[in-house]
This record gives sequence, structure tokens and C-alpha cells, in this order.
Amino acid sequence: MATFFGEVLSVYSRAVEEDDDMTNENEEDEQIRREIEQKRSVDVHWLSQTDGGSVSCSDLIIAVGPNATGFISAYVLSSSDWTAVAWVSLWNERSHGSGRPDTAPGPGEPSCVLYQQKHSPSVLICQCSCYVAEDQQFQWTEKVLGCVQTRDLTVTVLSDCSVAEYKTSDYLSESSVPFLRSLRTSKHTGPVASPALEQPNISTGLAAAVLSHCQVQRIAAVLYQCYSDVLQPDSLSMQTYRAALSAVLKLDPSPSTDVLQKITRVSELQSNLYT
Repeated sequence: MATFFGEVLSVYSRAVEEDDDMTNENEEDEQIRREIEQKRSVDVHWLSQTDGGSVSCSDLIIAVGPNATGFISAYVLSSSDWTAVAWVSLWNERSHGSGRPDTAPGPGEPSCVLYQQKHSPSVLICQCSCYVAEDQQFQWTEKVLGCVQTRDLTVTVLSDCSVAEYKTSDYLSESSVPFLRSLRTSKHTGPVASPALEQPNISTGLAAAVLSHCQVQRIAAVLYQCYSDVLQPDSLSMQTYRAALSAVLKLDPSPSTDVLQKITRVSELQSNLYT
């Protein structure tokens, strides 16, 4: 470019430099995004070698929440008829399980573990006691249900919910809590063990993600949601799940006292009424 005095000045384009900077920033952002996605990935690890195909399964029971997982521990897994076959590794702000993704979770650690019934290997239980973030729920559902055969499969989901979230025009007396409500997919035509969840109540979280996936994939599934006024696991709330699983499993009429005491040790009477 020539000036008024005739000197020649070199010209550079600011737009080119800005484009280069934006390209570098986009590449860096994309790299960070890939690293985050990789860190937050959900994977299923089998304790024994599998052929890479789907596991034959007639009934898959998924327990989410302290009372649901506590019921599974005290009333089902306390017998010697179950063996751990796989676990789900994941990492998020509240669950750090993927810090060692190739190592099975230890006793008492928040985890997602799959158990198989010894005398009936087609029955599986997934006990999820860790937090699954919202952006991981779809992936978790795809990975867990993707490892079992879905033909003739029935999925039963047990989930906890605070009674404070229950919407009703009728008065809820203290004697009516806890109680069970159900939602099911159109493919599920069998009997259910509780009344249907009334509108405008909804289900959220991992349990809702599983039910939605089953509806889209045309899998027979039913969700049982226990509404309780107790923040910590308690034996009364756990008892509500008995009817939900009595048609699928032969439950021990007397649960393991040691397991039950360990689960409910925090507080049997703690209520969210004063929180």
C-alpha cells in the first residue's frame, strides 16, 4: 500500500490472523470436549470372558436409590443364589468409579453391579448405588441393556422418590406413606403390583431413562416408584417392593438381619419433614 509520501508499507490481514486463532481455539475446544467425553464414558466390564454377544436374559431387574438397592441387598442378594458377573464403570462429579476402571468396586463402595441367579441364569439384577449424571443416563441405559438379549425380555425397575414430589388433590395421611406407584411401557401387558402413577406426576432420572429406552425399543418394562418421607433407607419403605418382585423372584420371607441393620443404621426415624 502506498502512502501520501510515496513510501510502501507491508499489509497484513487481521481477518486471517483472527481466523487462525479461531481455528486453533476450535481445535483446542474439540480436544477438551473429546477428553471430557472419554472421561465421562460409561462401560460394562464382565468378570469372566464372554463371546462378545448379548447375554441371554428373560428378566432384568434394575434397582436405583437407597431403599431400592437396600431391598435388593437385604431381601434378595443375601441368599447364596446370586453371583456378581459384571460391573459398570463411570465417572462424574459425585461418582469417581472410573479412577480405576479395570478394577471391580470394593464392598460398600458406590457402584453399579450386575448379578446373575445361579439356578436360573436368565435372571439378572443391576444394583445401582452410585450417582449417574443426567448426561450419562442415556449412555448408561444403552450400555446396560445393550449387553442382554431383548427378545422376550421383561425389565423391572425399582426407584425411590420423595413423597414431597408427589402431587395429589387428596390428603396424604401419615399411615399411607410409604406407597408404590407404577409406570409401564405399551409392550408390557402383564399384571402390575401397584396402582398406576397418576397425572401430573412424572418419573425422572435414571429410572425414567430406562423406561423411555424400553418404550422406544419396544421392550416390556414396568417401573415401580416408592414414595417415602424418609431420607435414609428404612425397612418399611423397602417392604413396599416385595409385591413388585414376588412374581419374578422367590423372596426370603425373613431378610438378612445383619444386612438390614447395616443399611438402616443411619436413622430409622429421620424424616424430610424438618429439613
